[in-house]
Amino acid sequence: MNEYLDLLDYRRTVAGIYAEVRASGPGPATWNRWRAHRDHLFANHPQTPIEDPATYEPLAYFEYHPSWRVEAAFKPIDASDVSVAHSSTGSTSFTKIGALHFELDGHDGALSVLWLNAYGGGIFVPFRDATNGTETYGGGRYILDTVKGADLGSTPSGLILDFNYAYHPSCVHSPRWSCPLAPPENRLDFRIEAGERLRTDNS
Repeated sequence: MNEYLDLLDYRRTVAGIYAEVRASGPGPATWNRWRAHRDHLFANHPQTPIEDPATYEPLAYFEYHPSWRVEAAFKPIDASDVSVAHSSTGSTSFTKIGALHFELDGHDGALSVLWLNAYGGGIFVPFRDATNGTETYGGGRYILDTVKGADLGSTPSGLILDFNYAYHPSCVHSPRWSCPLAPPENRLDFRIEAGERLRTDNS
């Protein structure tokens, strides 16, 4: 198949996976199906972010816990354009439209919400935390990226943030990718022991 149609299929598949997550509701069974879908996609799809699918091993995660899911309140701001640096060369233009405020693991947290300045747009919420550089990628992880279909749903006052579904950008899996990184303002000063983590000898 044409590589562009392969990419369309990949994104359609990811969107379908997250639609299942929203329809099924929170819980370990839904999370485990999400993990299985991701492993199948990474191991088999022509658009896999993995450098060498022949050597693929299932992705590593922290253990699931329901306490990592929060309903974050969205507080709008006067929109401002920002340029988000990539892991390698380049940057991506976004508009900062507000922030998500929440309490998690006894900490108050806030993450800027970015809107992609490209055709169709979309919400992007990357984050950094105190696990970066050891258990997780130093450049942070993603929690929402609606352009790619990674959408956990909304509430009357904001958005769902379920950090059990946090995942690494594609540049973690292959140097051929250059991915937008979480800006410094989206660094949480506590540990997010949830979601995808780096593989160790014991995992």
